[in-house]
Amino acid sequence: MITADNIMKHEFIGLDTQITQSSNKQFIGLNGTITNETKSMFTLTTKKGIKSIPKANNIWSFSLQNNKVSVDGSKIEKRSFDRLGGKV
Repeated sequence: MITADNIMKHEFIGLDTQITQSSNKQFIGLNGTITNETKSMFTLTTKKGIKSIPKANNIWSFSLQNNKVSVDGSKIEKRSFDRLGGKV
């Protein structure tokens, strides 16, 4: 189960998210479902289509168990395999 304590080490694909802070003002308020993840980008499916957004320089908000959790994108800017603790 994803919680506020383990979200940084969890899979993000499938989660609904919203950008609450960004160095790019056009990204603030953008929301959707994460459909893909690379080392430095999230791909979101939004009402206006598919958007690829860099993780860094954005604060991502997730709703987990009726709680809002904010994640600094620069702290999760690595491959999901590495973040999840996979072995090579």
